[in-house]
Amino acid sequence: MEKIELMKSRKTAMLLAIFLGYLGIHRFYLGQIGLGVLYLCTGGFLILPIIDFFIWLLGSQESFDDKYNK
Repeated sequence: MEKIELMKSRKTAMLLAIFLGYLGIHRFYLGQIGLGVLYLCTGGFLILPIIDFFIWLLGSQESFDDKYNK
């Protein structure tokens, strides 16, 4: 059976980081389960999801795709 993976959306990741980032939902969405659990347990120290948001906002679509859509 062939595994089909969908492309991760940068905009979706940014919205999840802003609204549900303290729960690590954006990291679970990106397939980073370990970081998702860490954010969930610590609340992301309330600043890490905001940092993630700005990194993705200021970065290019190509750099996002290289990291999360391989």
